[in-house]
Amino acid sequence: MDDRYDRRELLLHLGDMLEALSCLARTGWPDALVVQLAKEQDLLQDFEFLRALARKMTVGEFSARVASAFFLWPKELLDTELNRNALASTVQHDLFDGNPDGWKAYVAHIQKKVKWFGTGLPEMRRDAWAEPLPHAAEEGSPVGVAPPPKRNAPGEGKGWPWPQPKTTT
Repeated sequence: MDDRYDRRELLLHLGDMLEALSCLARTGWPDALVVQLAKEQDLLQDFEFLRALARKMTVGEFSARVASAFFLWPKELLDTELNRNALASTVQHDLFDGNPDGWKAYVAHIQKKVKWFGTGLPEMRRDAWAEPLPHAAEEGSPVGVAPPPKRNAPGEGKGWPWPQPKTTT
C-alpha cells in the first residue's frame, strides 16, 4: 500500500500540533483554558483542532497531553509498516479521554486529509472533565481567563531589567 501522502499529512499535522503548543506556551498563561484562547487569540485561529479539546483543558494540561499523545508519531511514521491504530489510539487516549464529541470532531478534521485516521477504535465514554464550563467562568479578562497568579519565588527578578506587570484595566 502506498501511504506516503498519508504519512506526509500526519507529519504536517504533528508540526501543527507543535506550533499550536508553542503559541499557547508563549501566552504565559499555563492555567488559561485552551478552547477559550483558541476562540479569542488571532495567532491560534488557524488551529481548528484546538476547539475540539475538553472545555476545561488548560494550557499546562494540553502541553503534557500533547507530549504523551504524539511522542510515538515520528517513530511510527518512519516504520516500514504504518501502525494506524497506534497513531490514532494514543491521541484518543491521551488528548481526548472522556471527550467523545471532541474526539469525533478531531477525527473529522484529520480525515479531511487522511481518510482512515481514527477508524476501528473502540467507543469512548463521556467524562465530566470534558463538559462545558458555566458562562460566568468564561467572563473576565480579555481572553476569558484570569492571568496567572503572581509568584513570589525566591530570587524572582523585580524591577529593572524585568518590566513591571501591565494592567488590563
